[in-house]
Amino acid sequence: MNVLKYQIDTAENRAFLKEAREALLAFGRQFPSPGGSSWYLGDDGTPWKDRNRETFITCRMAHVYSLGHLLGFEGSEALVDAALRGLTGELRDAAHGGWYTGLTPENEPMADKLCYVHAFVILAASSALLIGRPGAEALLKEALAVYDRYFWDEAAGLSRDTWDTTFTRADDYRGLNANMHSVEAFLAVADVTGNEEYRARSGRIIDRVLGWAAQNQWRLPEHFTKDWAPDLERNRDRLDDPFKPYGATPGHGIEWGRLIVQWALSTYPNDPGKAAPYIESAERLFNRAVSDAWNSDGAPGIVYTTDWEGHPIVHDRMHWTLAEAIDTCSVLYRQTGKAEYAARYAEFMKYLDECVLDHVNGNWFHQLDRNNHVADTVWPGKMDIYHALQATLIPCYGAEASIAVRIRDTGAC
Repeated sequence: MNVLKYQIDTAENRAFLKEAREALLAFGRQFPSPGGSSWYLGDDGTPWKDRNRETFITCRMAHVYSLGHLLGFEGSEALVDAALRGLTGELRDAAHGGWYTGLTPENEPMADKLCYVHAFVILAASSALLIGRPGAEALLKEALAVYDRYFWDEAAGLSRDTWDTTFTRADDYRGLNANMHSVEAFLAVADVTGNEEYRARSGRIIDRVLGWAAQNQWRLPEHFTKDWAPDLERNRDRLDDPFKPYGATPGHGIEWGRLIVQWALSTYPNDPGKAAPYIESAERLFNRAVSDAWNSDGAPGIVYTTDWEGHPIVHDRMHWTLAEAIDTCSVLYRQTGKAEYAARYAEFMKYLDECVLDHVNGNWFHQLDRNNHVADTVWPGKMDIYHALQATLIPCYGAEASIAVRIRDTGAC
């Protein structure tokens, strides 16, 4: 075995990442439905047309093929344009504003308007604008206006989660998942448009999140009441919910760590003293999550959820948690120079190669059980390539800016 393949910054690792990246972009090409919304992709990349065509997946595909264009992947522009056609057409609610959660196989709108979805519309539009696709600027302007009107809570410095489909009633639930992806989207907006209001908003969200983390041994509460009181017992009866599971979600602690570093470096590019406390907090989030979840049940992999003492609850391994772990440890290694993060990176890359990467059909297995066998109880098939593709890029480019801007500014890695 060539161990250099797993070690950060080696030529062998760059080649491994490039091969995986190109395979992912090839895998996802069949996503556009006739109206532009994204089919849910199956195990070999063939669309599963009997499943909902969800808006957040369509947005992710617009984003990743915008990255594909910057990387020189042939056909990316047409795929971005297809997704934009869906976002400006069948997925957009012309009557009430905003975007449907998705469409059923019968072309009926799915219920509710979700902050999570609208954050991804912003990310998709930002990436498409960066590469100059027609309609992207108008889409971004509309997406920001809808978000600001319905989801941003200026007094709280956080985002509301859910409205009904007509935007007449807001749900009392508040959650960090939507806020996390809002930070990702806001940082992209600031980088692409120069509107620093959205970077400042990201900082407000991050400060609140770090306050809760510090009070909870760096295990992040996920669910909150209308008044932003942590609701640590919520969804005890839905342990493996794909978006709102009970307990702590270590993968989110890891993902927050990367976004916090990105925000700190982009907010204080010339003042490392001000950035340092945030980078230290990102380390605490990452290390707590990895300590709780990596190899915690006798087999390699990051468990999906833990209780509030760090004991595994849902032992299944989701591919996105590994992708975020690869991203965040590479970012922390670049910022701190600590060998422990390079060692973690090598561990994660080896596990990717041996267990998570589908060397036959392409893409990454989206869910494995506690014995690292393919499972399908939460995430059957391989719906998109968003997390996996970014994990082949962020280790090369770092986190000083959003990944699309980093690729544009520094070229191929």
